[in-house]
Amino acid sequence: MDSFIRQTAKLCPFIRNASSSMQNVRALHSTNIASMAEKCPVMRRAMATREFNSPSVAIVDSTSIRKVPNIIIDKSSHEEAYDYEGLFDSELRKKRIDSSYRYFNNINRLAREFPMAHRDQEDDKVTVWCSNDYLTFSKNEQVIDVMKKTLDKYGAGAGGTRNIAGHNKHAMRLEAEVAALHKKEGALVFSSCFVANDAVLSLLGQKIKNLVFFSDEMNHASMITGIKHSQAKKHVFRHNDLEHLEELLAMYPKSQPKVIAFESVYSMSGSVAEIRKICDLAEKYGAMTFLDEVHSVGLYGPHGAGVAEHLDFEAHRRAGIASPSHTTVLDRVDMITGTLGKSFGTVGGYIAASEKLIDWVRSYAPGFIFTTSLPPAVLAGAAEAIRYQRSRLNLRQEQQRNTAYVKEGLHELDIPVEPNPSHIVPVLVGNPDLAKEASDILMDKHRIYVQAINFPTVPRGTERLRITPTPGHSNELSDVLLDALDDVWNTLQLPRIRDWEAYGGLLGVGEPGYVPEPNLWTEQQLSFTNADLNPNVIDPVFEQLAVSSGIKV
Repeated sequence: MDSFIRQTAKLCPFIRNASSSMQNVRALHSTNIASMAEKCPVMRRAMATREFNSPSVAIVDSTSIRKVPNIIIDKSSHEEAYDYEGLFDSELRKKRIDSSYRYFNNINRLAREFPMAHRDQEDDKVTVWCSNDYLTFSKNEQVIDVMKKTLDKYGAGAGGTRNIAGHNKHAMRLEAEVAALHKKEGALVFSSCFVANDAVLSLLGQKIKNLVFFSDEMNHASMITGIKHSQAKKHVFRHNDLEHLEELLAMYPKSQPKVIAFESVYSMSGSVAEIRKICDLAEKYGAMTFLDEVHSVGLYGPHGAGVAEHLDFEAHRRAGIASPSHTTVLDRVDMITGTLGKSFGTVGGYIAASEKLIDWVRSYAPGFIFTTSLPPAVLAGAAEAIRYQRSRLNLRQEQQRNTAYVKEGLHELDIPVEPNPSHIVPVLVGNPDLAKEASDILMDKHRIYVQAINFPTVPRGTERLRITPTPGHSNELSDVLLDALDDVWNTLQLPRIRDWEAYGGLLGVGEPGYVPEPNLWTEQQLSFTNADLNPNVIDPVFEQLAVSSGIKV
């Protein structure tokens, strides 16, 4: 009661005057409230117009008063509730109308029969030609064996976030491996690279005052999302157009903080960024560089660190796990993100950078702090995959040769492939319905799985089939694929290279005067053997990084 009167006194001057002291407050317990209300100028008028059902009495026996239940006042209107299901249905119908609705195929990849998979029934097998398991490490016996042993000893889950029961030797070992791979001071592992990109980019924009982002227009959704979540100012430059990028950078003083965000290999087109030139611009205009190497780790460089390593191939080949004596492109890139779920065959993502930057992300990024750590078996398997591939140059070379075989075969059949210097084989269709139909024919008639890629993953009018050969896709399997694609192109009367030429060309296919870029891998690089690598890459021992646990001062 005392609390109620104190609250009421704040609102009503009459009660405030009546309860100006604790003695008056206690007196209100035994006061006839109705009689007091008659003295209130507001309540007196209200009571004069109100008919009371109960008799008016001066004194009421407190034992006869019944408790009045709490009354819930319905403040809702008589309008209909919002039609949530109707909204969902309308949005889905839009997807179906513009042919961007996605159907997922039930594909169960077989570890002992890669690149085979079965569909609903185990005897219904198909050959997978579109997986991002680029080096087939998901079925690597050494990786699987490490994961099994770790699972038996440490169980299925991590038990919590890194701060609560989820920090362990497997996380520390993996982060040491990642940092050594990219020759950086530190690394941090996330649940996926989508989360890593989102967490780091959003944190940069939120914490660095007046930061401006410069983002390639073909950047992955994770980078676009991170920049959006940062709420920082951004400019989008035309894909791989460094003149446009410089125009935008020149709008700001060198002292204003900036980040250039880009990828090394763009996964849907296979195009490759000019990392060295972007670093030149970053240094000229005072920007940091954020490089996504998701589709290149494991596949480029003598040790699989990605395109940044590949650009100084010979220096890194000779140095092995050590840093070359001169500054390399790898040194010049400030932040590198990558995935454990593609070439390394498991799941997860990471960032590699300076020790201070990694400690800052570890201390502030919600996407890292509040996420359950990856399971010990996954961490151990990913670390083993990185160690294993570091000294297996032949895996990268086989993947490149198999890719070249498919690209050459398609060219001979006059089937259009968007030209690029990387391992991606984007077969141009140019129509969403026909791309889906082509994928269905390959699956149902030829027992080959190649996913159709439509909007919003690629712009409308550039729909395609995305093929990704691995070291396990032999020439014999490639010949089967080529025959099947030729049949599909004949069946659906899809445009071939000569048709795109007559149309004027698109994406480098049939464009007059178009000069394709040379492959990233040179003939000399493809001629090296594993024995040509520095012996220090074989089973090196890396010390745990202090930043993984927190730096003591």
